[in-house]
Amino acid sequence: MTRFFLIALLIMASVTVSCVPYKDTLYLQNKNAATDSTQIIVEKQKPYRVQINDILNIRIKAAKQETVKIFNPIGEGDLNASSEERAYFDGFTVDLHGNILMPKLGEINVLGFTTDEIKQIIEKKLLETEYKAANDIFVTVKLTGLQYTVTGEVGSTGTKTIFKERVNIFEALANSGDIPDTGDKKDVLIIRQFPQGQKIFHLDLTDANVMKSPYYYIKPNDMIYVKPLKQKSWGTGTNAIQNIGAIATVLSLITTTILLLDRI
Repeated sequence: MTRFFLIALLIMASVTVSCVPYKDTLYLQNKNAATDSTQIIVEKQKPYRVQINDILNIRIKAAKQETVKIFNPIGEGDLNASSEERAYFDGFTVDLHGNILMPKLGEINVLGFTTDEIKQIIEKKLLETEYKAANDIFVTVKLTGLQYTVTGEVGSTGTKTIFKERVNIFEALANSGDIPDTGDKKDVLIIRQFPQGQKIFHLDLTDANVMKSPYYYIKPNDMIYVKPLKQKSWGTGTNAIQNIGAIATVLSLITTTILLLDRI
């Protein structure tokens, strides 16, 4: 009787310790207010400022389109190229000095500027060199997709590209297969490149206040790392049923071994 009691106690202790708590699997919990209250979250989003190695998509239109053909890439070199490859070859890459090189206009420093500010810079240069009136030209400047890298405990690791102006952390992770129950949603790392070097930021995705974080929206060339929970390294299941099954298998093996040894 004592033996069965000890076995039952062992099973209960293992289930309690090894299971992933339900609250650790939920996103956007209201941790600082009553559960029946309505919480208004204001998303914080600052305009992105261009960094080294970014690729800009710049298009110039004019009343006489033939006069601006030299500024616009033809994009017919390889019809089988992917959208990312076309963006790479047709776009204007920001060099190590923060400059892009455009036909006729020469080098333009864009480091630290927003796309709207770069648009204004290009328009000003065009008015100084080619055109007399602002209404004769139309300039668009965009990032050629938002590229980032995801690694760690996610459904699909690797470098991803989303063709949107802004992408939040949940969209980025959903595009990578999301975080399984064995991933640590409470401490997701954002590794971001700055002119002075890389910095690491921590996000708790189980807290609804994460939407107030200045790092809620990812930036081009961000690296997202999701750490595995300790339960994965222990080799246990993520819920009670899985753990009971694993323990039952181990106990069955131990019992069989003892019986075989008794017969020897």
